[in-house]
Amino acid sequence: MGRIVAVCTSAEKGERKENVSQGMLEQGVGLVGDAHSGNWHRQVSLLAIESIRKMQFLGLDVGPGDFAENLTTEGIDLLELPIGTKLSIGPQAIGEVTQIGKECHTRCAIYYQAGDCVMPKEGIFIRILQSGPVAVGDTITVIGMGGQ
Repeated sequence: MGRIVAVCTSAEKGERKENVSQGMLEQGVGLVGDAHSGNWHRQVSLLAIESIRKMQFLGLDVGPGDFAENLTTEGIDLLELPIGTKLSIGPQAIGEVTQIGKECHTRCAIYYQAGDCVMPKEGIFIRILQSGPVAVGDTITVIGMGGQ
């Protein structure tokens, strides 16, 4: 079991997100009010605080939201979750892993602002199967691996 460290949104794609502390995960949409929400497979992005700490260790002044992730997690190994894994997020939301990492065809604003980006290598994407609120401090739990 892990926990949510930050809930982040932005008005535009490809920019750092701001920790808004709470939000609503809507089935078939994603994090309400975020630029990446919509009817597609990458509705919500997740990145572990452990990945962000790697960048901090390298001397970069970065934190939750700086890599454009919606949910910053702690205590759950996101990279060990195969596509199809179901996650319980907060008191009632359920998400399904749809993509591990991403290919960056061009260097986005985050890369230029932070000097590197861990999102393409260590971030994951989910779609929301069941709506529910999410807030800093909520739990995130694996409830089914790889489509089980």
